[in-house]
Amino acid sequence: MTSSPLVKDNLLFVEQQLKLLPTHRPCLVVLPECFACFGGDDKLMMDIVEDLHLGPIQHKLKQLAKQYNVWLVAGSLPISCPSTGKYTASCLLINDHGETVEEYQKIHLFDVQVADNTRAYMESCHTQAGNTLIVTHTPFGNLGLAVCYDIRFAGMFTAMNQIAPLDVLALPAAFTHQTGKAHWHPLLKARAIENQCYIVAANQTGQHRNKRQTYGHSCIISPWGETLIELPHDTGMIYAQLNHQLLADIRTKMPVYQHNKFRSHLV
Repeated sequence: MTSSPLVKDNLLFVEQQLKLLPTHRPCLVVLPECFACFGGDDKLMMDIVEDLHLGPIQHKLKQLAKQYNVWLVAGSLPISCPSTGKYTASCLLINDHGETVEEYQKIHLFDVQVADNTRAYMESCHTQAGNTLIVTHTPFGNLGLAVCYDIRFAGMFTAMNQIAPLDVLALPAAFTHQTGKAHWHPLLKARAIENQCYIVAANQTGQHRNKRQTYGHSCIISPWGETLIELPHDTGMIYAQLNHQLLADIRTKMPVYQHNKFRSHLV
């Protein structure tokens, strides 16, 4: 997606893509980070904050998941955090009955300097970091949720594997063009190989209303580190079939989890 500050337009784009899905079910759909509103100022994000399980954006997502009979990883949404006056960057997992079954709150916040049009990023100004890992059983196997900057922290995924072996990692993102060009593919492939899991990485793409540039290159990576399919710059949809036998074969022939002598925990 090249999301704009206009929530209505972004949700319409999501629905148009859902209409194009192949008929195979069950189906997992992953949206990018900030899919519903992006490219505006911080005040605009505050204006669309919703309470968990309430609000028009979540209502529409639940409706779409049920209508199109899909499991939906809803990128990230600003969910209210009354105790801090901030919001969490929450990635919601909505099942094919239109029920929110998991909420992952982005743990690693993007407080960095980048040589691009934006220059300084300070997510922590308005975003409250989460502290809980999410790995949940689904029809697609054990599904882990992470968001964008999280992908740089390998120990996070080692810890997730101790909850349950990761079969699929969903990674909504809004990787900048500069950091994406340098690190997007190496990071995704490293995490897929290390954890012997599929990675479904949905990234924002192009130039947004506020001149922020995102890298695109949404892709699906195999547990062997192969790019199964990729959409370099355009908006739209890509898809691939999960192969659970491939997962089992790779883990049997190369049991890296059992061999790993340095397992970390999130405290």
